[in-house]
Amino acid sequence: MKTLSVVCLALGLMPAVMIGGEPVDTRTFVLLPVKNDPTVSFRLWFKVGSQNDPSGKEGLAAITGQMLADASTMSNTYAHIIDLLYPLAADYAASVSTEMTVIAGRVHKDNLAAYYPLLMDAILAPAFTQEDLDRIKSQALNELETTLRYASDEELGKAVLYNAVFAGTPYGHIVTGTADGVKSITLDDVKTFYKTHYTRDNVVPGVGGGYDQGLIDRLAGDLSTLPTGVPRVVPVPQVPATEGFHVTIVDKDAPATAISMGFPINVLRGSREWYALAVANSWLGEHRNASSHLYQVIREERGLNYGDHSYIENFPRGGMRQMPPQNVARRKQLFEIWIRPVPLEAGHFALRAALREFKQVAHNGLTENAFTLTRSFLKNYVLHYAPTTMQRLGYALDDRFYGITGSHLEMFRKVMGEITREEVNAAIRTHWQYGSMQIAVITKDGATFRDALVADTPSPITYKTAKPESVLNEDKEIAAFPLQVKKENVKVVPVGEVLQR
Repeated sequence: MKTLSVVCLALGLMPAVMIGGEPVDTRTFVLLPVKNDPTVSFRLWFKVGSQNDPSGKEGLAAITGQMLADASTMSNTYAHIIDLLYPLAADYAASVSTEMTVIAGRVHKDNLAAYYPLLMDAILAPAFTQEDLDRIKSQALNELETTLRYASDEELGKAVLYNAVFAGTPYGHIVTGTADGVKSITLDDVKTFYKTHYTRDNVVPGVGGGYDQGLIDRLAGDLSTLPTGVPRVVPVPQVPATEGFHVTIVDKDAPATAISMGFPINVLRGSREWYALAVANSWLGEHRNASSHLYQVIREERGLNYGDHSYIENFPRGGMRQMPPQNVARRKQLFEIWIRPVPLEAGHFALRAALREFKQVAHNGLTENAFTLTRSFLKNYVLHYAPTTMQRLGYALDDRFYGITGSHLEMFRKVMGEITREEVNAAIRTHWQYGSMQIAVITKDGATFRDALVADTPSPITYKTAKPESVLNEDKEIAAFPLQVKKENVKVVPVGEVLQR
């Protein structure tokens, strides 16, 4: 503690309040020592997320996380913190998801003495000023009311899908919250949420890179100043089975049609069944992979959009990522197909094409050739998931969340050398069903789209360039592929009402 205080005073800072019990047990830490790494990575996981938002305060977890990592502390204003971090070539940030909040930062060892007190101050001594809250709430409302509604149809479609699949459960709103929920959040709400969930019993500290034992001991002592207590555990969401296709059409003056569809699944990372399903999913729609099946059918052969992907785990902000994210772990996952925007006149056709391909794999499984190629690809591709210490530390925290002994990344490669086609197809039969899912469509003239969907009106397509006869013949089958959507299962929502409450 004396060392920390000296460093703080040398920087002109006040140390975080150090009043607590015994140091946090370092056996609870997730440690990833890398002797020759010149940097130190921190990921402090608090077991709280949007599932803990009180009713009517949707967005409180996200706001509170930002009030720690993107705001003033008792020692420094937000602007001064930025000035202090800049010469250190370092920063820290909050990542809030459904069940995890992680305060993460990375710094060169040479700058650790100056950086560490700033990081601790953010977590242990937030100022919680009204000025910061107003700014952060404004950013959240801008994302909900402007960016998602009017500037990002892809993310809006995924948000609408997510809310529809988990409606009525603690998962039933996106992490940012709702417009009404964010507007209602007060400074007292943030302070109470912090005191309840940011406790010494609710944190899993992660440290990686070229650190020494002294840093771990100091961190354990500092975190002991957090209040004690374990918040109430939120039950795993129980999602009623969906009968048939349920469609939410967001009506807006959009230049293209964005589509997301999916359903909850009961398989989690770490089980052999999950790795089997990962093979099937990679073949169907590996993120940003041009060899995946949906990509080939919709983009490569027909040139309708930028990409078409599928997921068996939460994959937020897919448009900004190349590889799967860390620290978005959940106890209930979602299978999702993401059809990136297609021309308005091709929206109905693209929906049919994606569902037709999914039906075929759900009913028939993978061929031997598809299985062999995909398994071999994944065994090598997973090596690219976490090339840095910070990313590997993120996976190590996720291993703790899922109760994985050892390493998910190592297990992934190992299982890819053992898994059989029979196991993959068995996982498909168990976890993928065709005919019952939620579908979100962002498009212009939503009522017309609804009417064509309900009537199963054929949706022929034309191209500006010549296509092979095989594609044109298949197009005729796609254009008439029956979806059998019931009128009562389709709703059209004006864009201005989406994510409001």
